[in-house]
Amino acid sequence: MIRIAWIAALAIALALFPQQREQDAARDACIQRCVSQPPDAEVERQEIVSLEKEAARAIQLNSSTFFHRVYSDEFAGTLSHGQQINKTQWIAAVESPQIKRESFNVSDIKVRIFEDTAIATCLWSSRFTLNGQHLSSQIRAIHVYINTPNGWHVISGQTTNLPPDVQQPL
Repeated sequence: MIRIAWIAALAIALALFPQQREQDAARDACIQRCVSQPPDAEVERQEIVSLEKEAARAIQLNSSTFFHRVYSDEFAGTLSHGQQINKTQWIAAVESPQIKRESFNVSDIKVRIFEDTAIATCLWSSRFTLNGQHLSSQIRAIHVYINTPNGWHVISGQTTNLPPDVQQPL
């Protein structure tokens, strides 16, 4: 009886062993492709553009889910009026019930990629109500992304209000 069990176990092991070798070979080939093939810069650029659009949509909806997922825990930023903030403070600003956004749009997105770092600039245009007053603004935003094993993450950002008449040389 023991001999039959031993032969059955050996047969199962031998049957599974070639599959394990095939899986190991496939995994090694996949790793080699990732290491030897440079990433497609256009695909990465489009991914950052999509993230910028998704961020604008999250701001429009006062939703923090996107920022919890994409912003690094070490995020450091500066708001348009000069206040320095971290990830928690940024999320609180996005979720603020004091601001009722009528619209929030992103445009003029430009992305430059440098190995595992990307710089995105864009124009934010918004209409909103603050303390019962209808306002609108245009803001230039810059975000610094790093590419991690878990995808692109924002590590820094800065926004700058644009005045109604931008005519100054600097």
